[in-house]
Amino acid sequence: MYTLSSKLKLSAIILMVVGAIGLIYAFASAPSTIEEVKEIIASHEAHGEHQATANAHATHDDAHADKHAEHVLHQLQNKPWSATYVAAFFFFMIALGALAFYAIQYAAQAGWSPVLFRVMEAVTAYLLPGSLIVFAILMLSGMHLNHMFIWMDPEVVKNDPIIQGKEAYLNVPFFLIRAAIYIIGWNVFRHFLRKNSLRQDEATDNRFYKKNFKLSAAFLVFFIVTESMMSWDWIMSLDPHWYSTLFGWYLFASLFVTAITVIALITIYLKSKGYLPEVNNSHIHDLAKFMFGISIFWTYLWFSQFLLIWYSNIPEEVTYFITRIEDYNLPFFGMLIFNFIFPLLVLINSDYKRVNWFVVMTGVVILVGHYLDIFNMIMPATVGKSWFIGVPEISAMLFFAGLFLLIVFNALTKAPLIAKRNPFIKESKHFHY
Repeated sequence: MYTLSSKLKLSAIILMVVGAIGLIYAFASAPSTIEEVKEIIASHEAHGEHQATANAHATHDDAHADKHAEHVLHQLQNKPWSATYVAAFFFFMIALGALAFYAIQYAAQAGWSPVLFRVMEAVTAYLLPGSLIVFAILMLSGMHLNHMFIWMDPEVVKNDPIIQGKEAYLNVPFFLIRAAIYIIGWNVFRHFLRKNSLRQDEATDNRFYKKNFKLSAAFLVFFIVTESMMSWDWIMSLDPHWYSTLFGWYLFASLFVTAITVIALITIYLKSKGYLPEVNNSHIHDLAKFMFGISIFWTYLWFSQFLLIWYSNIPEEVTYFITRIEDYNLPFFGMLIFNFIFPLLVLINSDYKRVNWFVVMTGVVILVGHYLDIFNMIMPATVGKSWFIGVPEISAMLFFAGLFLLIVFNALTKAPLIAKRNPFIKESKHFHY
């Protein structure tokens, strides 16, 4: 049985406390009036800074200046909300991706992976609290406590025929009902998959394994539909004029590779502490192989989405990439280096996939890169040019990282680290690539 060390527990709590203090400061320091924003604009103009808060045209006309200041006010007020949403969604999607990867192992009757099942189950333990936090943010958005989803603002909808045409789908009650269906479905499947896995340890036959096989097949059908719809609702609707038919797959690749990366990092950590002796270099190799393969798949989807939009050159579509290339140049191109070029160069060699520190180094880079990916999806739509990675972003990541570590490693203490009665456990222990 794994025992949660007091050092790790204390570190997680410290991360949460420091992150919570930073978030409280970020929300408290956000401007609350147009006058405050005008002072910020004047201060930036006085220093010659050309940001969203320094628009030269805003001074030509008082009415225009007020309108511009109100727009910037909403962006600056959105900043702590958006930073919280980015971090909350990032860790939530890791848990959801881990559940999908876990279900795939059952549905495929994979023989290599059962020694890793308890690690996968521990990562999915974050799914319930993580999804509820995201749902709370969505509910608060629906209550107009922030301006992240502009289609929720009646004043915006009143003057926007494009959003008016989507009101049958993009309306707050239906939006929250859909979100509740996704979250309930994912967590119900997770609950029974975990329950049957633990029961199989004490069973005298394979009936609980067979139940999980059927459950996994059903979950994957439910997942592929709800994950796509979730990506439209929770991310793509932040830019309600824009759409991409590839977006569900694109987000899937991101959540899938981050989940596999976290599974690999936790496995390597546990082995370094003397746990999971049955896990050998071939298991690490296969996890790293998935990290490499899904990174290439993510790049393929990113480039396909970009190329189709660039080639068609439809104004409603290209504005999505123009905004990110012009205003988010560093994180936009930086994530390509982190998510594609670095994993390609490091993990293309089969031998390197067996070297733990290579896998850890690449895993950390992949996680940073996909945080930037989520950052690029959300921030341009919610804060525009008024962005920088500061107190809200760092504090949110610290808080949710601490919460994630606390929940996941506490879940590891609840059951033996090896699924003893899994019918493929012997094959998994002797797996060699």
